[in-house]
Amino acid sequence: MADFTAKDVMRLREQTGAGMMDCKRALVDADGDFEKAGELLRERGIAKAAKRASKIAAEGIVYALVKDGCGVLVEVNCESDFVAKGDKFHEVVDVVAKAILASRPADVTALLDCTVDGSKTVGTYISEQVGIIGEKISVRRFTVYDTDGFVETYIHMGGTMGVMLDFGCPANDVTKTLAHDVALHTAFSKPAYLSADEVSAETLEKERAILLQEVLNEGKPEAIASRIVDGKIKKFYEENCLLEQKFVKDDKVTVKQLIAAASKEAGVPVTLKRFVFYVMGQGIEKKSEDLSEEVAKQVEAMKK
Repeated sequence: MADFTAKDVMRLREQTGAGMMDCKRALVDADGDFEKAGELLRERGIAKAAKRASKIAAEGIVYALVKDGCGVLVEVNCESDFVAKGDKFHEVVDVVAKAILASRPADVTALLDCTVDGSKTVGTYISEQVGIIGEKISVRRFTVYDTDGFVETYIHMGGTMGVMLDFGCPANDVTKTLAHDVALHTAFSKPAYLSADEVSAETLEKERAILLQEVLNEGKPEAIASRIVDGKIKKFYEENCLLEQKFVKDDKVTVKQLIAAASKEAGVPVTLKRFVFYVMGQGIEKKSEDLSEEVAKQVEAMKK
């Protein structure tokens, strides 16, 4: 067995920023040679990945994969739009999506421990790709739908947004056309809930309190304020619940009515069981620097 101590592992970790297990593995492979272990970490892209860990990965893509009645929607981030559009990054995202499909991990942490190619973990694979691509890569979130019907997905503008729908019915020409239309509608309307039943009592209570205060501030009498709020709550459902929304291609029908019509035409019960959509980078704070400040930093760095 290679001759090294726990202090050697810690020292290598401090020097490279790599994980404890990666450092230990490198020392084992290098027969305890500290310098060679550092070189191995660099070759494997792990040291480089660790150095980029503090970078902000606010670009990337949303990607969908469907196979054998299972659908995956995943968001993977990188640092620049240039890399996000590249074939190599898309290859990485595809490998990650296939690992999710194969292992059905509970969350991102569990995903990183799943294997790819039957040997390395997803975490190690991503670290290696960071070394090759030269940017931080991180899996932000994913959703898996196993269904007894069919899954419909829609990816907008090369991955800026993704939608996944779970339909509880057989796939045929009618239901597939319906599913595509509803996916496009979801991407456009961005509903918060599937139906009114999903709105929690707490959310509804808060919304009602806000609306009541708005009505009173408008000078409406208290005697009719409650009825006005009831109407506004109905409008809240119509704006935020997918099934209650006016269909984007025909505002004379709701999505619920559209599904009912398709069910009649297809001759089978059509139900939309659930949906999810991701907007790439939503909520991630992007680093923004003034150009003059950036130039000043580079000049200052050159003087050192």
